Amino acid sequence: MKKHWFLATAFLTLLLILSGCAGESGGDGAESGGDSGDKTKISFIHWRGEDKAVLDEIITEFESANPDITVEMNIYPSDQYQGTAQRMLADGATGDVFTSFPGAQFESIQSAGLFEDLSGEEFIANFDENLISVGQKDGKQYAVPYQLVFNMPVYNKGMFDELGLEAPKSWTEFQEMADTLLENGITPIAFPGADIGPNQFMNSMMMNNAPDEEIFAKLQSGEESLTNEWWVKTLEDFKLLADKGYIQENALGTNADAAMSMVANEEAAMIATGSYHMASLLKLNPDLQLDLLAPITVEESEMVYEGINTATFMLAVNSKSEKKEQAKKFIEFLSQPEIASKYANETGQHLTVTDVTYESEALKNTAYWIDEKKTRFQPRFLITNAQIEAAVLSSIENVLGGEEPAAAAEAAQKIVDENRE
Repeated sequence: MKKHWFLATAFLTLLLILSGCAGESGGDGAESGGDSGDKTKISFIHWRGEDKAVLDEIITEFESANPDITVEMNIYPSDQYQGTAQRMLADGATGDVFTSFPGAQFESIQSAGLFEDLSGEEFIANFDENLISVGQKDGKQYAVPYQLVFNMPVYNKGMFDELGLEAPKSWTEFQEMADTLLENGITPIAFPGADIGPNQFMNSMMMNNAPDEEIFAKLQSGEESLTNEWWVKTLEDFKLLADKGYIQENALGTNADAAMSMVANEEAAMIATGSYHMASLLKLNPDLQLDLLAPITVEESEMVYEGINTATFMLAVNSKSEKKEQAKKFIEFLSQPEIASKYANETGQHLTVTDVTYESEALKNTAYWIDEKKTRFQPRFLITNAQIEAAVLSSIENVLGGEEPAAAAEAAQKIVDENRE
């Protein structure tokens, strides 16, 4: 009996020793690398679920080029990501590499000290310096925007050509175009109010009503008000879209997938989102000819901007991470032109990386928006207070739900006053 007890004890001791040795060799956050030695696992978190397939391929290439590093990617719905990313980053265990939205989320994460300063990194030179300033604060580069998105409606150019329509250059022409589409049994604008809401469409709807690019900074400081003409008119323009049937019935109950189906099936001429949906639309209907169209809500002589741009999907390193060097290697890999080109063409995104080669017809056909059109950085992302942003967006939803524009503006301004900086 004693012999059996001694053997069992010895075996258990050996297991504990082996277990302890394995834990030490892996280190914090490491896993066994087999024949290739120990591998450091880094966490990469973002919100772009539609990019998973190509990012999986890129991660495989990165791990092949860096056999001592593995990447664990976790993707969250965008609304959840905006609400929880900062909390996930706080202890450094998640999001060694993470992405940030410009605007309120960037400001909040920066204020919390969770961005590692990337200013001196060599890979910054791989990006167009004119497109990455939104990731800067106090002269430091805290995050590097990866995507160059045009946040304005995508439209069926082939349909327009068949009907003899051109992109309107004024609010009068926009309404004439929409009336022609309705006469032909086509909904002018598919509006995904259930999940995306007015987050994207508001930008082009107000860009010429309030051409002052400091308008939302002034709103937050108290110099401007939502009850002033620039915002009340924007709400009146949204009301006109709903009243005239230029957006579909139950727009607030329509999700993005349903809105994309309307465009892919040629039931609708436009989707009120942005260029990031072009690749998905072409997957649904490869025969579509797509371009971008921002509504001009003033007369042509008063037009200042032709469209909206956003440098977003901002790559960053968690300042609380214990694997910063490995995290920087991953961002450096993503910034290499051949890797960036792969990402761009498979996701249908224009990028901020220089020397990217665009191969898809949709990207080549819309690249002229980068250099030839006068676009404005997305105004919504210049609202740095999340409560004020929510009030602005809610006022649009309330108008689409039936509230009068002036009343919706007044209610939203009360919230602004309560949360003003």
